Amino acid sequence: MGDIKKNISEIEEDIKKHSLNPEKSRFIAVTKYVGPEEMLPIIDCGVKVFGENKAQVMKDKQEKFNEMGIKDVEWHFIGNLQKNKVKYIAKYVKMIHSVNKLSLAQEIDKRAKQYNRIIDVLLEINIAGEESKEGYDLEELYKELPQLMELKNINIIGLMTMAPFVEDEELLRSVFKRLREIKDELNEKWFKGKLVELSMGMTNDYKIALEEGATLIRVGRKIFQ
Repeated sequence: MGDIKKNISEIEEDIKKHSLNPEKSRFIAVTKYVGPEEMLPIIDCGVKVFGENKAQVMKDKQEKFNEMGIKDVEWHFIGNLQKNKVKYIAKYVKMIHSVNKLSLAQEIDKRAKQYNRIIDVLLEINIAGEESKEGYDLEELYKELPQLMELKNINIIGLMTMAPFVEDEELLRSVFKRLREIKDELNEKWFKGKLVELSMGMTNDYKIALEEGATLIRVGRKIFQ
């Protein structure tokens, strides 16, 4: 499984070294490939923020942790979320990174209201325009924004993107930079500074993402290598 403690320390040092704002940046431990028991060494290192991309798996892990008496874990949903799966996570999920259509946002809002909750969400934008990736294009986002902002039980606090899986540093940097620019534009025109989170960067590119303003990096492979 690798030296988890050492790897986590390296990630935390990279945040201090590369982030534009280290005090406001953190990493999400992506644990979609491991079970609850394999997550315990991560918790022992003081990490309590986990990212999952399947609603049922997140629900099962959350229930298992409850059985084990582990209560203070923060769950982030980072994958493509189907509307009919929102019900599995609405009771406890801390943040949903992948809101990419109005109908999904409306379902999250409805389910959050059932539990008397307000759920933090990020708007996912497909910066690179890849057909294989989910996410808003800007035209569609601007069209749906007025209705998105009317929803009372979701709290839109930032943006997310998935960069292309390439080694071209210049391309990666341009994608991350563009997301930051869009955040600034939206804050100026719509959100009055309320957008504070930028979820971007994974194991292969998180240092570049931090240099371009990421506040949330999604790291899995690096933890376990």
